[in-house]
Amino acid sequence: MRKMGKLEWLCCLVYFTSYVTRINYAACLAEIVVDLQVTKQLASIAVTGAFISYGVGQILSGVIGDKFSPRKIIAFGLLASSLVNLSMVLLPTIQLMTVFWFFNGFFQALIWPPLVRLMVENMDEKGYAHALFTVSAAASVATIFIYIMVPAAIEISGWKLAFLLSAAIGVTTSFTWLRGTVGVKESKPVKTAAVKADAAQQRSNASLLIWLIPVLLSIILQGTLRDGITTWMPTYISEVFNLGTSVSILTSAILPVFSILSLRATTWLNGRVRNELKSSFLLFATGLVCAVLLNIFFSKSVALEVLLIALLAASMHGVNLMLIGQVPAFFARYGKVSTFSGILNACTYIGSALSTYGFAALSDAYGWSFTILGWCLIALAGTLLTLFFIRPWTKFRNE
Repeated sequence: MRKMGKLEWLCCLVYFTSYVTRINYAACLAEIVVDLQVTKQLASIAVTGAFISYGVGQILSGVIGDKFSPRKIIAFGLLASSLVNLSMVLLPTIQLMTVFWFFNGFFQALIWPPLVRLMVENMDEKGYAHALFTVSAAASVATIFIYIMVPAAIEISGWKLAFLLSAAIGVTTSFTWLRGTVGVKESKPVKTAAVKADAAQQRSNASLLIWLIPVLLSIILQGTLRDGITTWMPTYISEVFNLGTSVSILTSAILPVFSILSLRATTWLNGRVRNELKSSFLLFATGLVCAVLLNIFFSKSVALEVLLIALLAASMHGVNLMLIGQVPAFFARYGKVSTFSGILNACTYIGSALSTYGFAALSDAYGWSFTILGWCLIALAGTLLTLFFIRPWTKFRNE
């Protein structure tokens, strides 16, 4: 139990640091646009590229995470990401920053699928559910840290200081992780149920991803809303209410506070309904209500809009906990926890990539009111998809 607690703490530390070294660019985005005198679309290409490389990298990371030492893969990814963060302090142009940040997405992808595998292999079902909550909460704590640290760094020295501090945290965590996880159980690859089964069963397993299409699409939609809102909220607040970039960035610190509350509420909710798709449906429906209200009260009150945006983003964090965190554990029967964790998480960042550039283009061309209408449609689509798939998923999870 003591070792399990230590591993959970180290997983939280790693995931906290992975967020610090990943979302800091997005937090600095509004200031980078002003400081470098570039357009929102040009500056956002780095984030979009990182989301793409992160999503593609998730699939590769998932596969190798089931075949090689997950603790070493995680350490390499975090250390490499830290070095990329350090390079952002030295690069002279937005074009070079974009290229380097693209590689940061790939290095970051090496962290989550192996982390899920380690937790599943070293914890029972109850312990895994608790660890999943605390690790996910660590990401929200990291977001709070970033949205407080970045404005402070901007005021003290400029946005480059934020990258320098992030790199230092990343290097320290990499070596702490390697030292702390010596002796942690890492099961050797096992033959899966599909390998042992007959040809018909093998075909059934090969078609599993096709069967999961509603889940994959739902994940894309929640990623579109979650990361699109997180990335562009400071710019939205700054442009709609004419607030300074530092103040606008600071208002975004409320997002992870609500996300932590949402993670706790989602864990409680799923403990009652015991169905990840039913929980996701209720969360998407909550997000839809928030998006509609946001559209109705557009530009009326900064406090009200920050609250509605925080609730919308929080509901998507809950969906993420269900579809990205809980669903992969059901593939332990195939010996493919890391693989499916990578595939499902990759879908999140398809949506993230679309939203980062797409929301910028929509807001530039048609304004933020039209963009928020798009949020309503995305939330509606997610609500319908998860509702449609509740019954098939119930049958699968109870097999």
